[in-house]
Amino acid sequence: QVQLVESGGGLVQAGGSLRLSCASSGRTFSNYAMGWFRQAPGKEREFVAAIRWSGSSTNYADFVKGRFTISRDNAKNTVYLQMNSLKPEDTAVYYCAAGKTEVSITTTPVDWGQGTQVTVSS
Repeated sequence: QVQLVESGGGLVQAGGSLRLSCASSGRTFSNYAMGWFRQAPGKEREFVAAIRWSGSSTNYADFVKGRFTISRDNAKNTVYLQMNSLKPEDTAVYYCAAGKTEVSITTTPVDWGQGTQVTVSS
């Protein structure tokens, strides 16, 4: 099992930026693809972005392409989500996840963090 702890959420105005972090402990971080999901009130959790264990490949949902960037630092056991040009519809709880690949994680993550709230005001 991988323990995941998110941080960096908060309140930001539309057009602003936030950087989320997810620190991992437990099993070897570099063995896992990592990803971010989000869940808005009254909606199902949805995939946002993922990155291969090596960092050499990424995968994004269409609605964040060009605005969000996922990255990882295996030496720090941490994955990041840089969010730019934020919109009110990006308001959600953002969850970090671990998975086998940057593709399979979109449907079958193996571990979840507790989430961090991101609120974008208009």
